[in-house]
Amino acid sequence: MNKLTKIGLTALAGSLIAGSVNAADMAVTGSASITFGGGDNNSNTGNGWSMTDGVTFSASGDVNDIGVTLSLELDGGAQESDTAGSSQLMDDRSITFDLGDRGTLVFAGHGGSSALSARDDVMPAAYEEPWAVVTGAAAAVINGDAEEDMFTYSYSHESGVSVALAYHNAEAANSVESYNDYAIEYTGIDGLRIGYAAGTVHDTANESDESTMFATYAMDGFTIGVQSSEFDAENGATTDRDTTGFGISYQVNDDLSVSYGQHETEYNTGDDQEASAVGIAYTMGSMGVSASYHSVDNIANTATDDRNGYEVSISFSF
Repeated sequence: MNKLTKIGLTALAGSLIAGSVNAADMAVTGSASITFGGGDNNSNTGNGWSMTDGVTFSASGDVNDIGVTLSLELDGGAQESDTAGSSQLMDDRSITFDLGDRGTLVFAGHGGSSALSARDDVMPAAYEEPWAVVTGAAAAVINGDAEEDMFTYSYSHESGVSVALAYHNAEAANSVESYNDYAIEYTGIDGLRIGYAAGTVHDTANESDESTMFATYAMDGFTIGVQSSEFDAENGATTDRDTTGFGISYQVNDDLSVSYGQHETEYNTGDDQEASAVGIAYTMGSMGVSASYHSVDNIANTATDDRNGYEVSISFSF
């Protein structure tokens, strides 16, 4: 083969590769927020001001008639939380396979939600859940398991029935056995959403069966919801608990919404944790202002630990 032929073939191969790359749709989005929080807290929370930031790069295209999307997020918080002290700034990252009528498959290297964890609290709220903001209250939440390098599959039928499945392989120091969970929902009636999700968590300390069921209904500007969850430990320890919650929100107009919610955790022994919150959110184009006030009694089953907390946040998207 002479040099001219080699040059021609090399140029052709390069053009084909370039054409393949150029066929992808590229997008960059960003978000940032400034938050101030405070309240009655028995621990030293330090400076009440904080910020979040993230820039997400995505590339999507068709590969053998399958839509493939790569998403990578750069987040300053990822470096702050890295106890190893490395300069890693990558946070959420995933590959999504759009299978058309056959559903969607996602492989999340980091930042994914399992079928159950994505539905740990679906009650309507203008800003945060009742158990959020106040330190220690979130420990009572029943939310399954979500780890690195996790698969999730979702499928929706035209009848209004949808299913979600999640799986991640066992990983040393995080789980004894591989984890999987599932969720099923029905939205075939206008404004109605009902669902159930369950999974078995087997970490290094204990095995537990976790489940949740919920229903929400939207009519005019109002949305109401109720949810009940269970945590049953294999060893029957006092960690067993049941939670119930409800929420109501009202969309005042296209920009303003308000909400109220409650969340109660019932333990085998001791005092139940009771949380409530009011929230408000207002959007102005790509900017939003949100706030909530929380009251939690008997935090983590401790009768002497009652706290209040609040949070105000201004966010930007671009």
